[in-house]
Amino acid sequence: MVDQQFINQLLVTYGNYLPLEHIHAIRSRLEATRHDEAMLQIIFSQLKDPTISLILSILLGPLGIDRFFIGDIGLGIGKLITGGGCSIWWIIDIFFIMDATRQKNAFKLMQLL
Repeated sequence: MVDQQFINQLLVTYGNYLPLEHIHAIRSRLEATRHDEAMLQIIFSQLKDPTISLILSILLGPLGIDRFFIGDIGLGIGKLITGGGCSIWWIIDIFFIMDATRQKNAFKLMQLL
């Protein structure tokens, strides 16, 4: 069983990587998990940084690199083939890629916990 201080430390350190609406559910799963602290540190360190996703989206968005980065391979290929949806998809993704990254992180974390 993991102690509260370690759970708080993880959530403070990686809280920006997760959507706010999932923090309570993740905290509950962390309190009930059988993983040790080292394993949890490894799991959390694999989360993608939403700021990096935004930078990739701004600089390389028409090539779909931002979607490849967060694991949306199909959408990345779609953006690559269409040139970012003739730049419309690219501009829209600039505003939504950070939230998409947080949602992907939460989904990955819920699967592993």
